Amino acid sequence: MTDKHKLLSEIELFVLDMDGTFYLGENMIEGSLDFIQKVKDTDRDFLFFTNNSSKSPKIYMEKLERMGLPIRRDQIMTSGDVTIEYIRTHHADKTVYLVGTPALQETFEEAGIKLTQDMPDIVVVAFDLTLTYEKLERACTYIRRGAAFFATHLDINCPTEDGFIPDCGAFCAAITLSTGVEPRYLGKPFPETVEMVLQRTGKQKEKIAFVGDRLYTDVATGVKNGATGILVLSGETKLDDVPASPVQPDGIFDSLLEMSHYL
Repeated sequence: MTDKHKLLSEIELFVLDMDGTFYLGENMIEGSLDFIQKVKDTDRDFLFFTNNSSKSPKIYMEKLERMGLPIRRDQIMTSGDVTIEYIRTHHADKTVYLVGTPALQETFEEAGIKLTQDMPDIVVVAFDLTLTYEKLERACTYIRRGAAFFATHLDINCPTEDGFIPDCGAFCAAITLSTGVEPRYLGKPFPETVEMVLQRTGKQKEKIAFVGDRLYTDVATGVKNGATGILVLSGETKLDDVPASPVQPDGIFDSLLEMSHYL
């Protein structure tokens, strides 16, 4: 059985998922603000990370402020940020055709990514709530003609208060079926996410816990990349799901509220 006090005593930075972990839709999960306060009181740090690339960090910051937690820009990252950083680092001069929302497009443009509607070097697929057949067709055509294929994250469905809706991974599955090309996924649980967190915070992997309600993204980011992966049962994953999962969490808590009791 996991010693929860010991597990958390060695953590200096908590990288928190948002929907299903900190809030559900527009409703704060009980104890979330208490957890943040306890993190501050014990001289640790927190950082929000969401795979949802349909919104800009600014939109998430405004939402958290409405919920009673104003944060700085450096306290939130998205899979869109990781994708931008990856392109800037490894493909700085390349052009990009983006399948994404206007909010994400604005974030890419602000970062100096060269977006184009014509034949690009790279096609990037995100969680696009403004997806059209024309965008899907263009993405497939460009990939067939040799454009590299990147995706902000692999989530197949996105949870909402009314159930699940198709996410980035589902769009990519359609494109892969059409073109025969698999994307390079970024975001959680891939190493590029951990590398960006390390770069931004200066922390050591061993002192970082990735906390969330999904085993295959949130928890896997920690356990597959030399950090800690903590599951909270306040969102998608139920305790019964854990035994059959190929990804096993380092610790399981009912919620952030329970975690705060062990800090």
